[in-house]
Amino acid sequence: MLLLVFFLSIAALLLCIIKVKLNPFVALLVCAYGTGLLALATYIGAQAPDGFSSIADITACVTGNFGSTLGSIGIVTGLGVMLGMFMYESGGIDSIVDKVLKLVGPKRSQYAVSVAGFITGIPVFGDVVYIMFAPMLRVLSRKTGYSMAAYGGALAIATTCTFALVLPTAPPLAVAGAMDVNVGVFFFYALIAAFIGMFVGGILYGGIVNRLDQKAGKTWDFSDLDAELAENASKVSRKPKMGAMMAMSILLVPIVLILLGSFSAFLLPKDSSALKVLSFLGDKNVAMTLGVLYGAFISRPHLNRSITEIMNTGADKIGLVLLITGAGGAYGGVLKACGIATVITDGLSGFHMPILVMCFVIAQVLRIATGSTTVALTTTAAIVSGAAAASGISPILCAIAVCAGGIGLSLPNDSGFWAVSRFFHLNEVDTIRGWSLGGFVSGVSILIFVCILSLFQGYLPGLL
Repeated sequence: MLLLVFFLSIAALLLCIIKVKLNPFVALLVCAYGTGLLALATYIGAQAPDGFSSIADITACVTGNFGSTLGSIGIVTGLGVMLGMFMYESGGIDSIVDKVLKLVGPKRSQYAVSVAGFITGIPVFGDVVYIMFAPMLRVLSRKTGYSMAAYGGALAIATTCTFALVLPTAPPLAVAGAMDVNVGVFFFYALIAAFIGMFVGGILYGGIVNRLDQKAGKTWDFSDLDAELAENASKVSRKPKMGAMMAMSILLVPIVLILLGSFSAFLLPKDSSALKVLSFLGDKNVAMTLGVLYGAFISRPHLNRSITEIMNTGADKIGLVLLITGAGGAYGGVLKACGIATVITDGLSGFHMPILVMCFVIAQVLRIATGSTTVALTTTAAIVSGAAAASGISPILCAIAVCAGGIGLSLPNDSGFWAVSRFFHLNEVDTIRGWSLGGFVSGVSILIFVCILSLFQGYLPGLL
C-alpha cells in the first residue's frame, strides 16, 4: 500500500507542477501533507512508525524538515548569491571569461566555454550565466563554425554540474545535510566529480555533436546577432572591470577556508589550538561570511551600484530557491518518516542494485518526472539516507551519486530546457541533442567516477 501511496504522490506532484502550473513550493507542500495523510491511513489497525502516529505528527514532520533543511543551507546559499553578485556587478566574471578564451584561443573555444561556465556557474545562477555568454557564443559560432548546439550544451552542462554538486548552491548543501556528511570533504570530492562531468558531457560529447553537425552541413541563424551586440554595447559599465585573478580570489577565499577547516582534522592533533581556529574559520557559514565581506571590499571600486543595492538584489534572487529547497526537504522527510523510503530502498535492494546506482537512478527518475534538479536531489537524499548509512559505502560517495542523478535528461517540463533553447536560439531537437543527452552522459560519467572511488575508499582521506 505504501508503494501505491508513493506513486499517487508523484503523480499528484507532476499534475500540480506540469498541468495545473502550481508553483513547485506550494505543490511540494500540498503533496507532503497529502502523502502523510494517505500513508497514515494505511496504518489504521496496524503499528505506525515511531513519530508518525497522528495528524499532528504529519504537520510536525513537514515543519521540522522544512526548518532543518533551511537551517543547513539558508545562510550559505544566501551569502553565495551575494558573493556571485559582487563578481558579476564588478565585471569580474567578464574578465574571467576573457582570460580563459585568451589562454586557449578560438580553435579550442569549446574548452574555454566549458571551463568558464564551470567557474562562473559556482557563484551565479544558470539563467544569468546564459544571458552573459549567449552573445559571445553566437559570435564564436559564426566565426569558427562550431556547432551552437554543442556550445549551448557545453555551457549548460558546466553550470548544471556546479549547481548540482558544488557549494554554495542549495541542492548539494541540502543533500549533504540530509545524508549527514562533512561539507568540506564532500565539496572536495564533489568538485572533482563535477569537473569530470563537465569534461566528459560538455567537451567530449559536445565534440561529437559538433562533428555530426559539421558532417551534416548544419547552419545556424545569426541574423539578429549584430542588433543584439549593439544593444549590449550600450550597457557598458562606467567603471573599469575587476581583473580576472582578483575576481577568482573572491571565489577562492571561502573555498580555501572550508577545505582547510575540513582537512585540518586529519592533519592536526585533536587538542591543537590551530585545529580549533581552522575549524571555526572553516565552518561553511563563517567562511562564506568572510568571503562576502572580502568580495564587497575589493569589488567596491568597480561597482556602479551601492553594496546595499547589490546585496538586496542577491537576497531577492534567492528567496524562492530557498522555499522550494525547504519544501523539497519537507516532502522527502515525510516519505522517510512514514516508511515509504524504506519500502522503496528495500524493494530496489531486491534487484541487487548497488547503493551508488540506486542513488543515481532514483534521483534521475525524479529529475525526469518533476523537471527540477532541486526537487529530485532533496527528495532522493531523504529516501536513500538510511540505506546509504547502512551500506558500507562512503555516505559522501552516495551523496555525489545522488547529485549526479540530478544533472541530465532535462526535458520540456524543465524551465531550464527552455532557457537553454531561448538564449542560444536552439530548436527543441537541438536542445535535446546538445543539453539533455549531454547532461545524461555527464551524470553517468560522474557515477562511474564515484564507483571507481568506492574501490579505494579505505585509502582516501575523509571517505570513511
